[in-house]
Amino acid sequence: LLGHLDDPEHQEKNPGSSYLHVRPDRVILQDVLGQSAMLQFMMTGRKKVAVPTTIHCDHLIEARVAGNLDLPASIAENNEVYDFLKSAAAKFGAGFWEPGAGIIHQVNLENYAFPGAVILGTDSHTPNGGGIGACAVGVGGADAIDAMAGLTWEVLHPKHIGVVLKGELNGWTAPKDIVLYLAGELTVSGGTNSIIEYFGPGAKTLSCTGKATITNMGAELGATTSMFEFDDNIANYLRATGRAELAELAADNSELLCLDEEVVREPEKYFDRVVEIDLSTLEPHIVGPHSPDRARPLSKLAKEIEESGGELLDDISTCLIGSCTNSSYEDMSRAADIAEQAKAHGIKAAVPLMVTPGSEQIRATIERDGQMAALNDIGATL
Repeated sequence: LLGHLDDPEHQEKNPGSSYLHVRPDRVILQDVLGQSAMLQFMMTGRKKVAVPTTIHCDHLIEARVAGNLDLPASIAENNEVYDFLKSAAAKFGAGFWEPGAGIIHQVNLENYAFPGAVILGTDSHTPNGGGIGACAVGVGGADAIDAMAGLTWEVLHPKHIGVVLKGELNGWTAPKDIVLYLAGELTVSGGTNSIIEYFGPGAKTLSCTGKATITNMGAELGATTSMFEFDDNIANYLRATGRAELAELAADNSELLCLDEEVVREPEKYFDRVVEIDLSTLEPHIVGPHSPDRARPLSKLAKEIEESGGELLDDISTCLIGSCTNSSYEDMSRAADIAEQAKAHGIKAAVPLMVTPGSEQIRATIERDGQMAALNDIGATL
């Protein structure tokens, strides 16, 4: 973030009180706020966006029946919006991702986000990009337009929360359980005006998309954004998504994308708050209902259900695997494994089960590799 200051020599830098003037690298717009953003951008008089900008048509697609029917219905209903966004993007030099390409944050992770980038997105889960080491922040349309018009982005200098990850996940504990546990520790307001930084030996054991799941949900803690430092898993993801040159460039400059050794040794000196999590003993977690900081380990759920008279079970009407938080290939594979075990025992989904792959690329890949068939076999709807 500080590496993108407009005038670093004269910038006041007091966490929690100073307002930073930042030059972002990229802006991403979804199709709802993207409409007003492009209309307002037209009023600036600029002939072209000042920073790389893309528009992603994902929010207006409603899940009603199934993907093969919902997508054409969305295109028919929102045709005027899509036509406007497509023509506006072409006129002003922005990229355009048509409906059906995928969720804005997963498409950003697969194609645009990279370690060290500062990215603004008109959606609260833009911090998904922190899983690849970007400083990706969700903003309102006005902040996005400032950047698109070549002005600086003003943001309150965030405080720092350090999350030290030790050990390694085992059993059915997944990356999402890390942030579910953290939600219970920090609460829904504990990350406000702060950047949450994850590091330690445990962080290096997590896949890039697993890290993205964690940083994505930092929005539920009120954080400005969340970030992981660059490592081999991020480099591998860059290579797997056709960006090998970026992986090599990041590796050559890794000292700029990782914490200094003394910070890792004594984080209490450098962070406003430090939370340690031992991944080896972390259980699968459940949060909610009603609030994402109502967290408890899975082992305590049975007693809670018993004491509530079964209320939690009675209220389950639908299950969803996906959204921008849990829609990667890794997430789909984990769910498909359970589906295969269920099929072997003759079990089908007891309630509607909806599966939302994060992008068309992921959908095509899980169809190719058989995960989609496993989920369909127990009654899932894509």
